[in-house]
Amino acid sequence: MEELQDVQLTEIKPLLTDGNSARNFQDFDCQEHDIETAHGVLHVTMRGTPKGNRPVILTYHDIGLNHKSCFNTLFNYEDMHEITHYFAVCHVDAPGHQEAAPPFPTGYQYPTMDELAEMLTAVLTHLNIQSVIGIGVGAGAYILTRFALNHQNLVEGLVLINIDPCAKGWMDWAASKLTGWTTNLDDIVLGHHFSSDELENNLELIQTYRLHIAQDINQENLHFFVNSYNSRRDLEIERPIIGVNETTVKTLQCSALLVVGDTSPAVDAVVECNSRLNPTNTTLLKMADCGGLPQVVQPGKLTEAFKYFVQGMGYMPAVTMTRLARARTTSVSSVGSGDIARNQSPAVSQADAIRNRETNQE
Repeated sequence: MEELQDVQLTEIKPLLTDGNSARNFQDFDCQEHDIETAHGVLHVTMRGTPKGNRPVILTYHDIGLNHKSCFNTLFNYEDMHEITHYFAVCHVDAPGHQEAAPPFPTGYQYPTMDELAEMLTAVLTHLNIQSVIGIGVGAGAYILTRFALNHQNLVEGLVLINIDPCAKGWMDWAASKLTGWTTNLDDIVLGHHFSSDELENNLELIQTYRLHIAQDINQENLHFFVNSYNSRRDLEIERPIIGVNETTVKTLQCSALLVVGDTSPAVDAVVECNSRLNPTNTTLLKMADCGGLPQVVQPGKLTEAFKYFVQGMGYMPAVTMTRLARARTTSVSSVGSGDIARNQSPAVSQADAIRNRETNQE
């Protein structure tokens, strides 16, 4: 049996060195769509067109963000262009979270997390997308996982950043209610994204996202999404026991890459999710020197990990190593928790990760 590996990568350069670039969440060469679903309208943004039989990269953002503030730093990163040359990208904005979204009318019933997941089927049908590789953060990771559990044939792989598979417990709910009476929504969302160390020391990044949450996201709509996420059900996934229940247990069938920064407030939740997934198709990647938004702060090493992930699925077999991989020294650690196995080989090393299929994806 393959073993789960906890890998730490160290990057050379920090992001956001230009103080004016942080809120420059720009889209390039995109088409926007408003798609009717059984639970309301979804705003989606397509980059490129589906290429042959390859899946489309489908993204879903976290609370307090939209697709631009959550993913554009990653997808505008130079080395990521090599990947998007092979795959079209479909960014989904949660209802009411697209740029300049109006408030919902009085009496509007915001979709549950299960309903948000089910809305994605209408997106794939409308855009004639046959299958996807999902990239989700926080609430978006939960939504994509729920979608994959319900539609295994439509999801080839998942990159799940800061995923929490558990329902919000009663004590968590009570604490959030009490906090909500004494703290504004912006601070609650910032506490969801960033560790106390980041909140105290990474002032430029925090100010960037504080302004974005307060000024760019409709506050009433944000409150709806936060409440929906806080009311989520447990994903009820279970690690299969090989030879006993692997064909009957509820778990992801696709390849999964779990990602978390080593100082992220989501570390424990991601480790818990990792302990519930099949070790033969799951990798846990803990990024060194990284907090709650690895796709924003360390896009280079996430791009590298994603490239090896899709190569492991049989795509992009001839693509060269990234500039980051050529320039840095990989630091690999085997920090385990619970039943996470220890292994000294890198989970995303080029030699071990690539399992090419005998199909021409060029």
